[in-house]
Amino acid sequence: MQVGLPKEIKTDEFRVGLTPGAVREYSSAGHRVLVETEAGLGIGADDDTYRKAGATIAKSASEVFETADMIVKVKEPQPSERRMLRRGQILFTYLHLAPDPEQTKDLLSSGCTAIAYETITDTNGGLPLLAPMSEVAGRLSIEAAGAALRRHGGGKGLLLGGVPGVLPANVVIFGGGVVGSNAARIAAGMGARVVVLDTSLPRLRFLDDVYCGRVRTRYPTKDAVEEELERADVVVGAVLVPGATAPKIITRNSLKLLKAGSVIVDVAIDQGGFAETSKPTTHSEPTYVVDRVVHYCVANMPGAVPLTSSHALNNATLPFGLAIANDGLAGIAKNVHLLAGLNVHAGRVTCKPVADSLGLPFVAPNDALRLAA
Repeated sequence: MQVGLPKEIKTDEFRVGLTPGAVREYSSAGHRVLVETEAGLGIGADDDTYRKAGATIAKSASEVFETADMIVKVKEPQPSERRMLRRGQILFTYLHLAPDPEQTKDLLSSGCTAIAYETITDTNGGLPLLAPMSEVAGRLSIEAAGAALRRHGGGKGLLLGGVPGVLPANVVIFGGGVVGSNAARIAAGMGARVVVLDTSLPRLRFLDDVYCGRVRTRYPTKDAVEEELERADVVVGAVLVPGATAPKIITRNSLKLLKAGSVIVDVAIDQGGFAETSKPTTHSEPTYVVDRVVHYCVANMPGAVPLTSSHALNNATLPFGLAIANDGLAGIAKNVHLLAGLNVHAGRVTCKPVADSLGLPFVAPNDALRLAA
């Protein structure tokens, strides 16, 4: 199979879909890899490094899209990239379609096969391709909160961990999954007072055992949510419904419970955000203020640390990408975890949470593959 790697063009995105090491693995398996020139500069990998790994260097993104059977990316294809997709071509990347009807419409019109990293599953019911970026984003969320809390960042001028004789910040985390647990780890390590709210009692028990009381846990009843918001200096949105639009935990009305200069870090912004006042921002302009509350809603947080993120992502995506390259659509059809990642195929939506979120017809993945055969 001819595998194509275009350079990421989303604002402030420096990650790469295939590291040189991953290219070598594809090449060793007998696949041809076409890499757009300078695609790896964000991680310090130049064209010669990719050539040594077995890649051919393309002069432009259009050359990659025109010739590749499978496109491997990091972020969702931008409008100019979506116009280059074609019927029968496989797109393997993060998509986050539920809050993005325009992208979904374009993918359906292209006739391509779009496989989303974020909905691929594993034998434990986890999301193995989402997990590494969730780990990065969870840890970065506390760094971002600390910067936004500073006076020149728009915050109240509070140090997360405090100092002797001065209380630390109160950090409230909604969601105890991969993002939430990593955010809790960093916040607690910095000395903040941390509480995690989650609807899963087993998950709360796990966090309680792991952190031995350094992180408090609560079930998110309405009373509990209001009480924690009133105390919070930082609120981290780490909620996730796989494939679907994120639930709105913080309404515009509940924003008034937060103190002036408090900070919201909405890690769920890729899926539409957990706060009604959230809107996507960039690393260049990461924050804005609504009702005296600082909002940090960068939609590609791990892009700030592309070297770490790209290698962590490729470690997870490599076996799935090779399975697709080795067997094509047949490899998807026989792999239940790749089937879970199939979001669009030949003009049909094949991920039920996406279809439900956008009010579109749903066709089961295997049925879609059979109908288009």
